Amino acid sequence: MLPENAAAMHIAEGILPFDWAALWSAVALPFVAWGLYNLKKRAAEDLSFKPLVGLMAAVVFIISCMPVPVPFAGTCSHPCGTGISGILVGPAVSVLITAVALLIQALFLAHGGLSTWGADIVSMGVMGSFAGYLVFRALRSLKFNLAVSGFMAGLLADWATYLMTSLELAAGIRGTSEFGPLFWKIVLAFIPTQLPLGILEGAMTAGMIVLLYRKRPDILLRMGVLKQKEAAS
Repeated sequence: MLPENAAAMHIAEGILPFDWAALWSAVALPFVAWGLYNLKKRAAEDLSFKPLVGLMAAVVFIISCMPVPVPFAGTCSHPCGTGISGILVGPAVSVLITAVALLIQALFLAHGGLSTWGADIVSMGVMGSFAGYLVFRALRSLKFNLAVSGFMAGLLADWATYLMTSLELAAGIRGTSEFGPLFWKIVLAFIPTQLPLGILEGAMTAGMIVLLYRKRPDILLRMGVLKQKEAAS
């Protein structure tokens, strides 16, 4: 009854033209299918895998429901949780987890939209999960400890998500404007909120990894995050 300006979560319904929404949906579909295949395969090999996936789904859902309005951009920033899920269950299953979380948020919380579901999966699920996973693996191979590797994985998973979101928005809404200047305007709009949120997500990811190492190293071993000699030490 008293309308006011709103700051939408994720990429909201109607923001992207049909052709761009369809393109991003087509890009997301094979990743979601790969996640389903990977989930079935790994669950058949390890009965404890599905409960862990359920836990990660709850983590991603809750963390990505923490909106922080972005000044002048008509949208919100938020942490994503895909860094930790990519590390623990692998990027393919993490994409599937993200797809489910985004669908529930779109249907019941008006966070994101159904037409933009594919674009949101690509930015948060694909980019976030693979960035976190690859950064963590790369740093571990270079002998960085779990805390540093987890922090950088969470940080860069978050920032990669918003770089991809900026690309999707700039490509979809630019009209006759030049892509480059609009892309950088959107990136700059995200910086005041996403810079500290990325650091916060890095700290949360590192904290979760270190906590699991201290309390449940067997989970890290089963998921291939730790080697046997590292858990023993």
